[in-house]
Amino acid sequence: MHYVQPVYRPPSEASSLIIQATLGCPHNKCQFCFIYKGKRFKIKPVEEIKSDVTQAKVLYGDSVRTIFLADGNAVVMKTDELIEILDLCHALFPKLERVTSYGAANIILKTKTPEDMNRLRKAGLKRIHMGLESGSDEVLKYMCKGATAQEMIDASRMVKEAGMELSQYVLLGLGGKALTKEHAVETARVLNAMDPDFIRVRTLLIRPDAPLYEKVVKGEFVPVTQEEVLKETRLLIENLDVHSEFHSDHVTNIANVNGRLPQDKSMMLDRLDALIVDASRRQQDRDWAVDHDGIRRV
Repeated sequence: MHYVQPVYRPPSEASSLIIQATLGCPHNKCQFCFIYKGKRFKIKPVEEIKSDVTQAKVLYGDSVRTIFLADGNAVVMKTDELIEILDLCHALFPKLERVTSYGAANIILKTKTPEDMNRLRKAGLKRIHMGLESGSDEVLKYMCKGATAQEMIDASRMVKEAGMELSQYVLLGLGGKALTKEHAVETARVLNAMDPDFIRVRTLLIRPDAPLYEKVVKGEFVPVTQEEVLKETRLLIENLDVHSEFHSDHVTNIANVNGRLPQDKSMMLDRLDALIVDASRRQQDRDWAVDHDGIRRV
């Protein structure tokens, strides 16, 4: 199969067959992102994609139940060509339950109409993974996300109205110390307007190969502490009014707080309260601990 490394997929697609339909990301300007910086964006030829699907049939037979179309934003493909791929997937894999893809708000709004989204859903594109990251326009602009909060809402409504599942991603800590509260409250507001099927949180990881790293070095962006991430998560959940599954399903997260909203909100908030108290206590222990030589450790 024709894979161009690296290949990424959401944790929830760990058991899915990955078919690489595009290389990289058509936007690729987000300040916090590092995963596609070494790739030039390209839509793979349809015949090459179909060849991979056919080879996967030889390798896996009828066992495939879910397929994820990589890399970033496979929905950028022409609708007719994407439907060709979807039709072949469903023809070759009789047990196939869903095909999913990343779909950024700005890409959906630029390249798809409501009719396109309806056609894709009927062809078997069942779920869109979308990176909201933040509901704060100030944060979105600073991070060069390429869409406003309202555009995020508009694209999400296109997905939902087409009958697709919507999995929204939130990046905890993305506002830094300066905008942590605004980031949490505004993100909750935007999620309330979307009412996604899934809300999946990650915690900001600032790597040297991400553009944001230089801003941290210069002191322009001050990351939040672990305790502040937990408080930000609590503020986010406290302000949510959705009917969604909430998942902390990523290795970057400090704590796993999962549940179904609204019914599990109280349980999730209680867990976060306990985690915040524990984090505060551990910080105090670090602040006041004394080494054997009498030097205070901070």
